[in-house]
This record gives sequence, C-alpha cells and structure tokens, in this order.
Amino acid sequence: MAIHKIKFFAGRGSRYLAEKIVASYGTKLGESEVLNFSDGEFQPCFLESIRGCTVFVIQSTFPPTDNLMELLMMIDAAKRASAHQVIAVMPYFGCACRSVPSWWPTCSSRPVSTAS
Repeated sequence: MAIHKIKFFAGRGSRYLAEKIVASYGTKLGESEVLNFSDGEFQPCFLESIRGCTVFVIQSTFPPTDNLMELLMMIDAAKRASAHQVIAVMPYFGCACRSVPSWWPTCSSRPVSTAS
C-alpha cells in the first residue's frame, strides 16, 4: 500500500481552526488563495503542487453561502490538480439540520454531501 503525502488547506471561513489542527499535527498549512473578481465571483487556487497527495480542505459552511461554494470549488480544484484523495473537514455543516419535525427528511444536506 502506497503512502501519500498529506497536505492541509484552509478556506477563508475556518483559517484559525485549520492553523490549530495543523499545529497539533506538526505541520503547516498549504499555500492557497482565493481570487476575487469585480463582479463578486471568486476562484480558489492552490499555490503548490498537490499531485498524488492526500488533501484535507478545512472549511465550515456557516453563512454566507460563499463558504459552502468555496469548499466545493476547492474540492473540485484539488481533484483537477490530480490529488490522490480529497477529504473535506467541515467543523460546522450548515445544511445538515433545520427546524422541522423529526419524521421529515432533511433533504438540504443530500445535494451537498453527494456533490463531491
């Protein structure tokens, strides 16, 4: 079984927590940035090679919904950059629950959990 290098990246919404996680792991955060465009669009990108690596993307999905979109775009970018495996770490999954009776299905989390 091959051992793949592990790299950690943080979304803009969870940088502080990500720094604590990597410090306890004994490493540092990978270099990434989010380009912001004048029309409100943004594009995350990795500033180092992640080819063949196991990549952890740490990002909460609390409002605004840009946090969720940023997470999904970072996962997609990592896959397109040939990461061996991409693992999303979501300390807060804002789509996971809502105030409805317990017998109603929580459907809002399904599209997010199957998107990647």
